[in-house]
Amino acid sequence: MAAAASQISISETFDSLIRSLAVAITARFPLSPSMTKKRILSGIQTTGNLHLGNYLGAIRNWVELQDDYDCFLFLADLHAITVPHDPKLLADNTYKVAAAYLACGIDPERSTVFVQSHISAHSELAWLFNCITPLNWLERMIQFKEKAVKQGENVSVGLLDYPVLQSADILLYEPDVVPVGEDQKQHIELTRDIAVRLNHQFGRKKEPVLKVPDALIRSDGARVMSLTDGTKKMSKSDPSELSRIEIGDTPELIKKKIKKCKTDPMRGLEFDNPERPECNNLLTLYMLLSGKEKAAVAAECADMGWGQFKPLLTETAIAALQPIQEKYQTLMDDRTYLESVLKQGNEKATLIANKTLAKVKQVLGYAKPL
Repeated sequence: MAAAASQISISETFDSLIRSLAVAITARFPLSPSMTKKRILSGIQTTGNLHLGNYLGAIRNWVELQDDYDCFLFLADLHAITVPHDPKLLADNTYKVAAAYLACGIDPERSTVFVQSHISAHSELAWLFNCITPLNWLERMIQFKEKAVKQGENVSVGLLDYPVLQSADILLYEPDVVPVGEDQKQHIELTRDIAVRLNHQFGRKKEPVLKVPDALIRSDGARVMSLTDGTKKMSKSDPSELSRIEIGDTPELIKKKIKKCKTDPMRGLEFDNPERPECNNLLTLYMLLSGKEKAAVAAECADMGWGQFKPLLTETAIAALQPIQEKYQTLMDDRTYLESVLKQGNEKATLIANKTLAKVKQVLGYAKPL
């Protein structure tokens, strides 16, 4: 009995020592966020000023995810030239989008913000993916069909191929999930297909080359629609500036756009009536910008006419955007700080991207760099 008691005592002492060592090591060498959190990857094209659709549908969600995820958020300037662009504006637009990210609440201490074109692995991995991706996978992409109609004979190979580049953007950073709207779900499915295809053809069963990410589609996510057509998504590519409220719009311009936005002749406002898409969209904007619950907004606006509601939405939009606009202007006036944030993000992203690219090149049979 004494021997057994002695063995138990030694075991307990050893366990206690191990726990103490673990605590000491963790305190001395804390785990990085990427080791303790799941990772997400997302980005926005650097084409023009961001609008409420970008903010409410994407960036605001990223801000909320920063506490729970290791966020990699990039400025998609390679995607920006899949449509006609002005070279004189491209670089400045990149800084504008970076400033908008930070002004809306993205914290560079918790999220990695970087520039797509500054990391050559994006373009290189996209080419490697091109060589294993069947053409018919791209021809069936819905967004290509829609955008190709607008461009006519001037449609570029880049527009057809940008889903492959998007897949490279994602898979380089081995994210667990990719936050997207419902309209982008097909692109995540393509990304998964490319990863599975490469893993199957060139990887090992127990050691896949690429992590296959999941789409993170929030059930309460916002899909902000055009002010001139409630059936179409708010977009920077819409030729009419009246179709969107941009984050940098002045109070006078916001008032003008809401005053001219499309409505219907019916009195009383309601959500989720398929015959009243503009009504649903404007109520959704008010709900999101005010922070009120859907039921509360429905009750508040049920008996309103447009003449009463539009000034209310205008006032709410101006108030919601004011602090963002003030911080945005401060950031745009400090180019040195913006560059330091992007430099730091580029360096961190490059290390991860190059590691993934090296794995892919190895299994494809490329010689190591000399």
